[in-house]
Amino acid sequence: MQYFHFPSVNIRSISQIIKASLISLGILSLNVSASNFEQCQVSFKESASELGYSDYITNDVINALSPIKRVKQLDNNQAEFSETFAEYINKRVTDYRVREGKKKLNQHKELLKELTKKYGIPAQYLVAFWGLETNYGGYKGKISVLNAIATLACDKRRSRYFTGELFKLFDLIDSKRVAVEQLKGSWAGAMGHMQFMPTALKAYGLDGDNDGRVDVWESEADALTSAANYLHQIGWHTNQRWGREVKLPENFDYTQVEQDKFYPLNNFKNLGITTVYQQPLANYKINAELFLPAGHHGPAFLVYPNFKVIMKWNLSKNYATAVGLLSDRLVGAKKQTYDPLDKKQRYTREQLKLLQAKLQSLGYKTGKPDGILGPNSRKAIRSFQLANQLVADAYPSLAVFNAVELDKTAIN
Repeated sequence: MQYFHFPSVNIRSISQIIKASLISLGILSLNVSASNFEQCQVSFKESASELGYSDYITNDVINALSPIKRVKQLDNNQAEFSETFAEYINKRVTDYRVREGKKKLNQHKELLKELTKKYGIPAQYLVAFWGLETNYGGYKGKISVLNAIATLACDKRRSRYFTGELFKLFDLIDSKRVAVEQLKGSWAGAMGHMQFMPTALKAYGLDGDNDGRVDVWESEADALTSAANYLHQIGWHTNQRWGREVKLPENFDYTQVEQDKFYPLNNFKNLGITTVYQQPLANYKINAELFLPAGHHGPAFLVYPNFKVIMKWNLSKNYATAVGLLSDRLVGAKKQTYDPLDKKQRYTREQLKLLQAKLQSLGYKTGKPDGILGPNSRKAIRSFQLANQLVADAYPSLAVFNAVELDKTAIN
């Protein structure tokens, strides 16, 4: 069970505790106008006062908040959802990151050994997260975390989530676990070497260097220890890898496998899938999911339960694959470079929005059109492909656009 900390000062009723719980869980958002930040601040102050936060929070901290326009632009154009798989991986799993990551493995050899023993997280994964998040501390972000999170909390798109994060940040400040002056990070409010959100920092932050405080900005030991604790607590499977790239046989029957669904590994072996070196898959009792980041035009991966754990850190399959590939490179795997997707098979976020809307109108449930290729969209695309004798790879290919009578070239 996860326990929530609430400030002990001036909490006057059970209803206040319930409201604080709902805010922390992201179930309740404040009644704010996305176009009126000042009114949003008023709502923050009212709720903070009701919930018993200090005068420092209700007056000084909240009064000093200001919106950051660029944050909303970045939120709507995240690389995880705007770049192709090849673009994303080739930019992140680089020779530089591999070279520097190996240095970090050696530099923190004893600490990482202890963390692996205690938490069951292999060292190369912790270092891979570190490399992807901040280039091993090279860039931890310079944006005001308070203002970034407040900006997103006042935006209707993800108000509930970021309201919860903002109030967790208030908890951290009120309990003196962090100081306002040190709260610099990413546009989304992530902080320190490993880019923890306030909720994660509050729940899983640990003192790795035994100096009596948790400082994920300056202490690499604190950051790595906290990351190991976090991954352990959210369900990392000890002695299991993240997944692997595989090779599909010619004329592979895509109707036999759904995207976003796990099957026993033996099922894939029976379908003729092999390692990239065309060796048989192991007779290992584990469930796996087939991931086709560019449909049948690109590479194929079998991913295991730890892949889903990585996605709890960042809800992007491209990100999770990058962590896996970088961790493999750090322990000697061969370099893999992925060819750019043919321009005809690429899609923009706006194009995908229109495809989602079109499929929705045809009775295929994609959810609200948002231009993000998530599980609902993949399922809808695959259902449409099956009904129209197309390759059922759940990818928004040119063939799918043509079949629904959408002209991609006319969509900016």
